[in-house]
Amino acid sequence: MPSGNDTALTPPPPSFPMESSICVQTSPHARAKRRIAALLEEVETLKQDKAIKQSCIIVTRRTTYYVSQGRVIRRMVALYTPIEDLVAENDRCCEDSDGGSTPECYCGFMTNWQVLTPRSWRTCFERFFFQLKRGADSARGDDTGTLKELVASWVNIECNATPLIRPDDKHHRGFVNDASGRLLCPVEWCWEDPVVRASIHDCTTAFIISENLWPSFLYETYKADANNLERGLFKLKLLVMGFKAIFTSPSSANKVDADGMRKVTPHAIVYAACQIRFALSNITSWCTIDGDFNYQIFWDNIVDFFEDPPGPVAQARVKALLEWWTRKVFGRNHQGDLTLNVISQMSVSSLAAQRQQMEDAMFD
Repeated sequence: MPSGNDTALTPPPPSFPMESSICVQTSPHARAKRRIAALLEEVETLKQDKAIKQSCIIVTRRTTYYVSQGRVIRRMVALYTPIEDLVAENDRCCEDSDGGSTPECYCGFMTNWQVLTPRSWRTCFERFFFQLKRGADSARGDDTGTLKELVASWVNIECNATPLIRPDDKHHRGFVNDASGRLLCPVEWCWEDPVVRASIHDCTTAFIISENLWPSFLYETYKADANNLERGLFKLKLLVMGFKAIFTSPSSANKVDADGMRKVTPHAIVYAACQIRFALSNITSWCTIDGDFNYQIFWDNIVDFFEDPPGPVAQARVKALLEWWTRKVFGRNHQGDLTLNVISQMSVSSLAAQRQQMEDAMFD
């Protein structure tokens, strides 16, 4: 008997002889076919994954494109007109001009819709309009937020506002503040007159703040010539600075020249004027009506000034005003006016033509 201290030895497991393989022998050709089928299935899966990723990228790019197009609408086309009405008007103009061409703004969108059912077509259009509206609203909101602070700083400096206008507060702007009130006051009235200020504050019928009265912030010297109301109109430095902050960058607003758009358009000026007027007011959220002042009619009045002059003489003055704006905003760069016809008459082109003539003469 082994003692308790002895370690019990575990016997090794019995060994069995290796059985022969039970695999069924197949031909190399069959194994290759199965391998090819597996690889084809894997390739098809990869193609599907790639297609899904590409579809997501396309959808994202389209969404970004139409949102960016929407941002332009409010700034350059119309501030208050519904997006659907703008597209419908564009369709009507295209049909009247060339018999029904697709509007450029969504021709790419319609290219892939040829096989869609009416229901899916309507769904895509709803998504299309939603993206345009999203871009339009975001652009207007961004510009409103930017000018809320910038206009307060500019007015404090340019007009020596007392008390100072707080950049983060709108409740103490408008006619409550002396500096912003002077800018909003119609040019027909004298803001320095205590009777005028009191009547405006009391909202008397003799001093109604209407969109049919040009506000002082539109005039170069805050005052107008009663015998020539067009003189100095739309030339105030504050208006130009606001335009730059919207269409170039806020940092360029204090510079004389700036890079960016090629030319200033009437609708862009109107948009800047509406945004400046809103920034000077004490209204905290964007709206069409501010007391007795209607922004949409204000928009129309300025558009009519630029686009509906009474004759060629007034049209020439409008053209000169737009050229003045372009110089103020974008400097004296005339690259856009260098057409091929103009370049062909310059010395570099003339020298090339002369050399060619001399070369041809030698061969003749």
